[in-house]
Amino acid sequence: MKKKRIAVTGGAGFLGSHLCERLLNSGHEVLCIDNYYTGNKENIAHLMPDPYFELLRHDVCFPLYLEVDEIYNLACPASPIHYQSDPVQTTKTSVHGAINMLGLAKRLKIKIFQASTSEVYGDPLVHPQTESYWGNVNSVGLRSCYDEGKRCAETLFFDYHRQHGLEIKVARIFNTYGPKMYQNDGRVVSNFIVQALKNEPITIYGDGKQTRSFCFVSDMIDAFILLMDTPEGFTGPVNLGNPNECDMITLAEKIITLTQSQSELIFKPLPSDDPTRRRPDIALAKKELGWSPRVPLEEGITQTIQYFKKILF
Repeated sequence: MKKKRIAVTGGAGFLGSHLCERLLNSGHEVLCIDNYYTGNKENIAHLMPDPYFELLRHDVCFPLYLEVDEIYNLACPASPIHYQSDPVQTTKTSVHGAINMLGLAKRLKIKIFQASTSEVYGDPLVHPQTESYWGNVNSVGLRSCYDEGKRCAETLFFDYHRQHGLEIKVARIFNTYGPKMYQNDGRVVSNFIVQALKNEPITIYGDGKQTRSFCFVSDMIDAFILLMDTPEGFTGPVNLGNPNECDMITLAEKIITLTQSQSELIFKPLPSDDPTRRRPDIALAKKELGWSPRVPLEEGITQTIQYFKKILF
């Protein structure tokens, strides 16, 4: 296998740090790029002694000039608490970041991966969601900075592909969980686990019947690499996620059981524009990548609980 020099923007984040580690273990050189807006040096500290790992503090909203063989563009806050805290910067990161990374890939004539999101579907009227579905997105809501920023980034990627012949790979990532999640990022898995471990009431928004599909992080990283290795003619977008739906009450009860917690459930109003159902159709990923998730929810939740036990206690 040819050793490649690979840039990962957002490399100190949840998914980015796992990707950096996997690429290093596969024999590549890795350039981790992050401005630590939501990324965390602790996520990649154990990689620092590796001579093939390099860390660059940089905001992708500004141009970057370097020499690499591939780019994975993961830079952007991904949890509602983080991306809504500075919505203008969130949109800039998605749009300006895409422009700058695409410009770099164009100059170097290399392929580039875009971490898009299931949020491009908004609150879907089609279920499960296929890649051909255009979505049901509120362009002026509280979540729009992320949803529309990612939609615009996809537009840029495909326009660079059509106009400049750039090789692109676009992944629409559905809910992903696992070690290195942040305990205060507002995502449902981390929220429930932290509350359960502290024996605090578990907060459920709405009636708890809304659903998500949860993919363990190792499965997601497998999919990233498989997508990047597909032939040049395949661009995506491709849904990456677990097609098994789970409602919030069932998830909370499972976590209470696995943590042996004394927590009780409390209910609060559903946040604005929060999707009621989310489930990927992964037929395209199965066909083109030969990929489907392998880690069962209970096994993945157990590993995530062990991680949070370590950092909390």
